[in-house]
Amino acid sequence: MVSFFICLFILIAGYALYGRYVERQFGPDDRVTPAVALADGSDYVVMPMWRVFLVQLLNIAGLGPIFGAIAGALWGPSVFLWITFGTIFAGGVHDYLTGMISMRHEGKSIGELVGIYLGTGMMQVMRVFSVVLLVLVGVAFSTGPAALLAMLTPDSLDKVFWLVVILIYYFIATFVPIDKIIGKIYPIFGLSLIFMALGVIGGILFQGYHIPEITLSNLHPKGTAIWPMMFVSVACGAISGFHATQSPIMARCMNTEKDGRKIFYGAMVAEGVIALIWAAAGVAFYETTGGLQAALTELGGQGPVVYEITSTLLGPVGAVIAMIGVIACPISSGDTAFRSARLVIADWFGIDQKDTKKRFLLTLPILGVGAVLTQMDVQMIWRYFSWSNQTLAMMALWLAAMYLYRNAKNFWLAAIPGTFMSAVSMTYILMAPEGFKLSTSIAYPVGIVFALGCLGLFLKASVLKKDQKADKAA
Repeated sequence: MVSFFICLFILIAGYALYGRYVERQFGPDDRVTPAVALADGSDYVVMPMWRVFLVQLLNIAGLGPIFGAIAGALWGPSVFLWITFGTIFAGGVHDYLTGMISMRHEGKSIGELVGIYLGTGMMQVMRVFSVVLLVLVGVAFSTGPAALLAMLTPDSLDKVFWLVVILIYYFIATFVPIDKIIGKIYPIFGLSLIFMALGVIGGILFQGYHIPEITLSNLHPKGTAIWPMMFVSVACGAISGFHATQSPIMARCMNTEKDGRKIFYGAMVAEGVIALIWAAAGVAFYETTGGLQAALTELGGQGPVVYEITSTLLGPVGAVIAMIGVIACPISSGDTAFRSARLVIADWFGIDQKDTKKRFLLTLPILGVGAVLTQMDVQMIWRYFSWSNQTLAMMALWLAAMYLYRNAKNFWLAAIPGTFMSAVSMTYILMAPEGFKLSTSIAYPVGIVFALGCLGLFLKASVLKKDQKADKAA
């Protein structure tokens, strides 16, 4: 249990110390923000800092720090280390810099930012990559809640009925101004996510459950390798490329750059704390990783496990909170995913989103594609999302490193986690069942070589840009 509290302390201290260092390197100032300069009553809308923080937390979190942390708990308490240090040195840096760089560029989407700092070729890749990723997230977060709602309602209200209802809601939330639904309702769900985590850790601590101490041993019941599998399974609780698509949404709603650390880095640390709590619950509630694996198998996944943990620890109230969380949180991530897809395409083709008709005509086909994809095997979609999510994080970190380099800042604070995530991404796709299924003897060295190659290309590009500047000055 001591290890858990040490990690919790490090997370909070990381926000206060390393988060402030990252903030100083970026250098927020008093310039007019996009929300003020480009106010359009739809996407560029000033909202209070506390509201933006809670919306950002819900946007980036959803069920990610719960489901991912429970999956990560299968490796045992070693997952605490990835959640803690991943959040501070990778996820917090990733979210803060992508959000703040977006603010410096009129709230532009991640694909446009990549074009500015990594070139037009990478921009085209990122545009397609991010739109596909966002639509897949929207699809994955449609079918799950629909199935749960069908279980809780009369037989006449089946999964298809609820799927249609959710997609109609997605259309409305994606289309209407951000402060009308998302800005009003999501802070409530953001608070519920926090309260659920606090209730769970209170139940674990005061009802006699034992949180084991950290060990570096691989405790996974199936012997699944820690590297890189755990680093992909636990994404939203440590670092997630999906966040790079969400931060620009809130970058269009902030009144001052100086709130950036509280909103972007702070929301990531809050998510890390939530993930740490659920990982602790996963390793403590079922006593062993084998017990957790058996529960996931017998109950049918993380959703029922969350319900069992909360209802046992918190009683009927906990059961209600759990159902609200398991249904509302993925829906909240789904609609902001579709909204972000609309913004990416709008930035891509220069479509004015202040115009209601253009916004409507852009939203309609995006949701239409999503509706068609809901008929596919969501589990297959989700497996590919896991890899593409961390690959997006890798590219976002290299973008941030180039921004810092161009502005004569310490680019290593983004380049080091960028190198790390490059190794994670490449090694995973080489080993994964949905990838090339290669042995560790091949995947590990190739992953390392790829990561060092990415670092080398970045340093080479930095030198070329430095030489070009020197030539212009001469």
